[in-house]
Amino acid sequence: MKDYGIAIHGGAGTVSKTGMTKWKAEAYRQALKRAYTVGYHTLHKGGSALEAVTEAILILENSPLFNAGKGSVFTSKGEHEMDASIMDGKKLRAGAVAGVRQVKNPILLAIAVMKESRHVLISGDQALEFAREHKIELAPREYFYDAARFKQWQKVAAHDGITLDHDQQDGKKFGTVGAVALDKKGNLAAGTSTGGMVNKKYGRIGDSPLTGIGNYANNASCAISCTGHGEYFIRAVVAHDISARMLYQGLSLKDASETVVLKLLPEMGGKGGVIGIDGQGNIAMPFNTKGMYRGFKNSRNEEFVGIFEK
Repeated sequence: MKDYGIAIHGGAGTVSKTGMTKWKAEAYRQALKRAYTVGYHTLHKGGSALEAVTEAILILENSPLFNAGKGSVFTSKGEHEMDASIMDGKKLRAGAVAGVRQVKNPILLAIAVMKESRHVLISGDQALEFAREHKIELAPREYFYDAARFKQWQKVAAHDGITLDHDQQDGKKFGTVGAVALDKKGNLAAGTSTGGMVNKKYGRIGDSPLTGIGNYANNASCAISCTGHGEYFIRAVVAHDISARMLYQGLSLKDASETVVLKLLPEMGGKGGVIGIDGQGNIAMPFNTKGMYRGFKNSRNEEFVGIFEK
C-alpha cells in the first residue's frame, strides 16, 4: 500500500512563546490536531486527497482562532472579504474565489467554481451570486464578528495602517489556513483560505486565491499551500516555483521548498512559510518567521503539531 498523509497550517508570523498564554497555545494545538485528524481519517478510509483537504479546511474556517471563514479580519470598511482556492493534482483542475462576503465556508465556493463552472477564479458580488445559485451556505454579518478581531482592526485603523493577520497585535496571532494531502491512489490536492490583511483597502487580493502562487498541486511533483505576506509570494510565484524546481532541477520537496522559503523570499524581504507533500508522502513545512501554526499526520505513524520555531 502506498503512503498517504495530510499537512495543515494556520498561518506564519511573529509568533513567540512569551507573547502567548499556555491555554491559548493549547487551544491552537487542539484546533490544528482536530483538523488534520479528520482529514487523515478520510484518507485512511480510502477517501480522496481533495476530500481530506476540504474537511480539514472546513474545521479551520469554522474556528474563530484563524483568519479564514468565521475568524476573518476586518477590512478598512469594517467588512469581511475572503479568498480561497483548491487544486486537484491529478487533472490540474483548480477553483478559486476572491473578495467574497457572506459565504460561511469560502473553500466550498472554490470547489463549486472548480466543479461547476468553466472558470478558475471569480470574485466579489458575482461570486456571491454564483454561491446563491449553487446553494452554498451564507451567513449573516454577525457570524463573522469577533471582539478580538474588532479590537485589532480599530488599533490598526487608528493610524491608517495595514498589517498581516498574524503580526503582533496585543499578543494575538491569527492566520491564513491551508491543507495539502496525498491519498492512497497517489493523488495530491491543496487548498488555502484566508480573510486577508487587517484594514486592507481597494479590494486588495493576496496570494491565497491565486493558483500557482498561494496554492498548487500536481501529481508529478507536490502539493503546496502558502501563508505569509502575499505581495512577496505573488512576485516570487512561490507554490509553482517549488513544483518547478522539483520537476526541472530534480530537487526533493525539502530542498525545493527550503530554497524558496529560506533563501529567495528573505532576499526579497518576504516573510512566511509553506506546507507541502509529495507523491511519496514526504512532508515539508519550512518558514522564515518566528513561528507557524502547523501539523501533519501520515500512514508511517508520524504525527506532529507545532506553533513556535523550536
